[in-house]
Amino acid sequence: MNTLLREYTTEEECAYLSDTQQTTHYKIIQDCSTEYCESLIERGWRRFGSMFFRPICAECTACESIKIDVENYRFSKSERRILRKNANTRVHIQLPQVTQAHLDLFEKYHSHMKDKRDWTHEKTSPQHYYMSFVHGHGDFGYEVLYYIDEVLVGIDLIDILPNGISSIYFYYDPDYSEYSLGTYSMLEQISMAKEKELEWIYLGYYVQGCQSLTYKSRYKPYHVLQGRPWDAHEPNWILA
Repeated sequence: MNTLLREYTTEEECAYLSDTQQTTHYKIIQDCSTEYCESLIERGWRRFGSMFFRPICAECTACESIKIDVENYRFSKSERRILRKNANTRVHIQLPQVTQAHLDLFEKYHSHMKDKRDWTHEKTSPQHYYMSFVHGHGDFGYEVLYYIDEVLVGIDLIDILPNGISSIYFYYDPDYSEYSLGTYSMLEQISMAKEKELEWIYLGYYVQGCQSLTYKSRYKPYHVLQGRPWDAHEPNWILA
């Protein structure tokens, strides 16, 4: 368990802020245990497949790891309206997989976001999708499928950990934007965590000024990780 296959850092263009360079620390871990995954997520790492990463830029702290306080979260009036609007949306949770339906929905969503927000996108392959979202799921990785009138309209990739849910990635059919599926999937995560008596929803990084990440600051109360603790150091989260 927890076999470190490779560890390295890269210097590249920042994924969140224009005209900025980013230093990223990577770990490739084979057979990661649930406990070690939670330990890394609690220290500000993110997981895609068997790859864990976090920014370690020396002169920039714009990337803030945040997590929602589930016990103290209360749904707003607008959020309750979204829940009612999706009352007939069917939700199914299963182990991650890759099918043609997954690939078609992934491509449709990213083509839409390329036009809407000028995202960079190249058509993904089954192998690339598998390595990013299926491989390395261990005993903790799942996908939540959303259906409207038996049409697959959204897929939410999550890790269910002993103390919370780590939100990995969500994509949806833009033809069903009236259902506010992005918000609905987050509310479903919070509801699931409340039902399972989990403490946190780990949202990854919030970067002020990055349009694609601004939605994360709406889910209050949330805590912000202080610094970049290493494995031997206890993480310190502060209520924002």
